[in-house]
Amino acid sequence: MQINPIQLMSPEVTPSMSKTNPSQFGSYLNEAMNALNETQQATSQARKDLAVGKADLHQVMIQSEESSIAMQLAIEVRNKAVEAYQEMMRMQV
Repeated sequence: MQINPIQLMSPEVTPSMSKTNPSQFGSYLNEAMNALNETQQATSQARKDLAVGKADLHQVMIQSEESSIAMQLAIEVRNKAVEAYQEMMRMQV
């Protein structure tokens, strides 16, 4: 079963995630990164299969775009997390 990182990032996937359990959030991020890695590896393999004539160009292009969008989403989530951390560090207590 292949996990789609875009679906993992949506709030509907983990409605039971509570604010009191940080380890659950960490495992959620870990799952999302593992799914992103699997997507990247599958795309790489699909491109290799295309080069040797085992794959359809249309499917490889679709998979490549999905992989690219998932990577862009992960980068934006990281950027927002870093931005939030920097904002918290600027707060005066």
